Amino acid sequence: MKGGKLIIFSAPSGSGKTTIVKHLLKQPELNLAFSISATSRPRRGEEKHGEHYYFMDLSEFKQHIKEDNFLEWEEVYRDNFYGTLKSEVERLWAEGKNVIFDIDVVGGLRIKKKFPEQTLAVFVKPPSVDELKIRLKKRSTESEDKINMRVAKASVELATAPQFDRIIKNYDLEVALEEAHQLVADFVGVTPKAT
Repeated sequence: MKGGKLIIFSAPSGSGKTTIVKHLLKQPELNLAFSISATSRPRRGEEKHGEHYYFMDLSEFKQHIKEDNFLEWEEVYRDNFYGTLKSEVERLWAEGKNVIFDIDVVGGLRIKKKFPEQTLAVFVKPPSVDELKIRLKKRSTESEDKINMRVAKASVELATAPQFDRIIKNYDLEVALEEAHQLVADFVGVTPKAT
């Protein structure tokens, strides 16, 4: 596998990485395309197969693992697998795009290790774990138990931040968006448009 650039955004749930990635995808000069992850977890709300995730049942996901179809994969929570299909990245590279990921820290670091020269790995840091919990509660998409599980996982994920190329502190969203835009523009070799 070889092609364009890979831009990874990783962070604990509720840090704002998805908001940052969506913002960057709207910047045409960056020539980005979103890598859709595969997952064995059930759909939530309005999620669509092939748009938000490639939804698979557990046995299908495990078959893909056996066939070495993933660039990276992880069992994030018990029987909830997430992964990046090699075919997804190859498809986007074939379109001449730089591939952007909204991915967990373990998966992000695995991709960085496989493609060290082609990858920019960015960690999005929330103001605090307490703020993270507030953001997750505001979403109203998960139970208190799930939120507590994510908060506990966040402490472990925050410890991985130094392994990333850059850390963006998302204390002020506008500042974080601008910083992310500048980082990615520099990495892909374009001058960002004035905002």
